[in-house]
Amino acid sequence: MAKRDYYEVLGVSKTSTDDEIKKAYRKIALANHPDTHPNDKEAEDRFKEASEAYEVLSNKDKRSAYDQFGFAGMNGFSGGAAGGYQNVYRDFSDLFGGSGGFGDIFDQLFGGSGRSSSRSRSASNQGSSLRYDVTLEFKDAVFGKEVEVSYPRQVACATCKGTGGTGMKTCPTCGGHGQVLRGNGFFQISSTCPTCEGKGRIVENPCSACHGTGLTRKMEKLNVKIPSGVDNGSQVMLRGMGDAGQNGGPAGDLIVVVNVREDKYFLRRDLDLFLQVPISFTQAALGCKISVATIDGSMINVTIPSGIQSGAMLRAKGKGVPRLKSRNDDRGDMYLKIVVKTPKRVGSKGKDLLKLLAQELGEDDNPTPERFED
Repeated sequence: MAKRDYYEVLGVSKTSTDDEIKKAYRKIALANHPDTHPNDKEAEDRFKEASEAYEVLSNKDKRSAYDQFGFAGMNGFSGGAAGGYQNVYRDFSDLFGGSGGFGDIFDQLFGGSGRSSSRSRSASNQGSSLRYDVTLEFKDAVFGKEVEVSYPRQVACATCKGTGGTGMKTCPTCGGHGQVLRGNGFFQISSTCPTCEGKGRIVENPCSACHGTGLTRKMEKLNVKIPSGVDNGSQVMLRGMGDAGQNGGPAGDLIVVVNVREDKYFLRRDLDLFLQVPISFTQAALGCKISVATIDGSMINVTIPSGIQSGAMLRAKGKGVPRLKSRNDDRGDMYLKIVVKTPKRVGSKGKDLLKLLAQELGEDDNPTPERFED
């Protein structure tokens, strides 16, 4: 049977990009892989045909030679179309890696990912990182606070010093490699040994205190310094304060996640604070000076210019939130939103005065509309 054109095999054109070629090959390989189609000769043939095509078209030099001379151009290359698709299999970690790729299917079929023994052992010995949520008052988040946290964590067993027991021996399942091969189809996939969990050794006489795990649970208490300027969702990481690793492996981290309560008056946007300040319409008309409390409790004098309109914004520079992990004088600003309040009740004398004021100002009973502003 004559060979089909490689571009035809993958369903792509000669102008297709490398990513388009890879995507086309992945689709065919997933649909026809021998491990998911055991004893299906047609599927295996389609897989081999696509693998051969991808071996050539994914290689810049081979693709160029194929475009110029067709199948005859492959005679000058070792491997590839003439030598059995070796490079294709070497590139599988790149081709099928990532979420939703072939690596995920391998995990489902065989319970492992095919990573190297050393990486699997390192991952199995690494302690888990822990999360602790702390809630702060608004002002404490602005200026920082030291808080006490109490949480359970795994530590090295004091009885066996974290060894898990005595009489270490080579794992009979993996022969000390920490990895086992699984699958009887076209591929055999290396995965973490379920008996020794990738360590390569097992304990003959497990410790009675930790049941061979080398770890016990204890309550940990820490004083954690929350820096000034944190906001909702900010994290403070304490290295090595998570669960201890097995067999002397590195401990995980403690991640303190900050939640901030709302303030009664202040609103925060990044490093800036916003405060709504009511004044009377006579203060707005005549102008005045008022005293306003800042977030740190100090008072500042603010000049209200005459004729200010309701909704106008005034800025108090440097009275906002300190920048995280910086000097305390590196701060945002505080903005005052001026709201002109109209009195709900006016006495007879006040009404007479207001009528005189209305005549003085020449108030219009038929005002000209203005453009609506948000």
